[in-house]
Amino acid sequence: MTILTLLALLVWCGLILFHGRYWQAGPILPPLPEGVTLPPVDIVVPARDEAPSIAAAIGSLARQAMPAVRVILVDDGSTDGTADLARAAAEGAPHPVVIVPGAPKPPGWSGKLWAVSQGLAVTTADLVLLTDADITHEPDHLARLVAKAEAEDLDLVSEMVLLHCESLAERALVPAFVYFFQLLYPFAQVADPRRRMAGAAGGTVLIRRRALDRIGGIASVRGALIDDVALGTAVKRSGGRIWLGHTTRARSIRLYPEFRDIWAMIARTAYVQLGFSPVKLAGTVLGMLLVWLLPPAAAIFGHGLARWFGLAAWVLMAASFLPSLRRYRLSPLWSLFLPLIALFYMAATVGSALNHMRGRSVMWKNRVYADGQS
Repeated sequence: MTILTLLALLVWCGLILFHGRYWQAGPILPPLPEGVTLPPVDIVVPARDEAPSIAAAIGSLARQAMPAVRVILVDDGSTDGTADLARAAAEGAPHPVVIVPGAPKPPGWSGKLWAVSQGLAVTTADLVLLTDADITHEPDHLARLVAKAEAEDLDLVSEMVLLHCESLAERALVPAFVYFFQLLYPFAQVADPRRRMAGAAGGTVLIRRRALDRIGGIASVRGALIDDVALGTAVKRSGGRIWLGHTTRARSIRLYPEFRDIWAMIARTAYVQLGFSPVKLAGTVLGMLLVWLLPPAAAIFGHGLARWFGLAAWVLMAASFLPSLRRYRLSPLWSLFLPLIALFYMAATVGSALNHMRGRSVMWKNRVYADGQS
């Protein structure tokens, strides 16, 4: 027990000190400097049965404080009036909204990426924003993204938007979702051209035409279920420069009111993240038991050095979670429960694997996905 808790403590020291400052609350893009001239931008929004959120999302995009913006909504077979709601939301807005009726999805494509592909086919601007139909944007959000891309000649600029965090389930689990994403894809390492680490956050991805051309278009990741990370990885591996950060200027309005809703969200892609590998799954479970659950267990039930090592690791764990909690204006006391929150995520990951092994394919928007294909 002493050796294992010491190992857990050393892992936490390494994560805090040498893992790209993954726990930090930033980076966040600053306001647009005065006098900056910005190029035209096309915005592609794939949407399938998004009636609850589409009006707010399209309305915010059509009113961006930019001189030349065009919003392209790809209506991917919606049956709930998504397109009509989008048109109504764009009335009187300074920027045009183009509705593209989605064509039937070919084999091998995810539904979202097929819709994105159809939207990209009608874009003309060098810079394209890919965003979701459940994201609302403050009027200056797009300008901040474009200014960053132009100032540093970046191929891809992406941000983790603020997620909805009001229900008990959301307060308990949503900040940890962002925290674990940063742990998997440390933002500083993603932006470092010397590191292989790459990724993006799907709610906000600003990409250059040259980057898409270099990777062979969106078709190069057409079957990816974790499409944002796949796209960021493809751009960086092709020699492109990418950047990933946080934003307070865009937020998701998709609700996860119950614990089961968040469980389903995690289980949809958790085993995909592991490459459908039982070996990786076993390693993940063992690693999480060691790093997340052993320290508090040793601190509470252990003796001697094992207790002190466990307590020290638990303190580091809790401290690393505080910036994420502050981001969502939650009590720091939630940090003490991070081991239990990690246990929930671990269980959902195992559940994702069991669903796959039982032949229960991933379901999303009334489509079936299996082994990363659709």
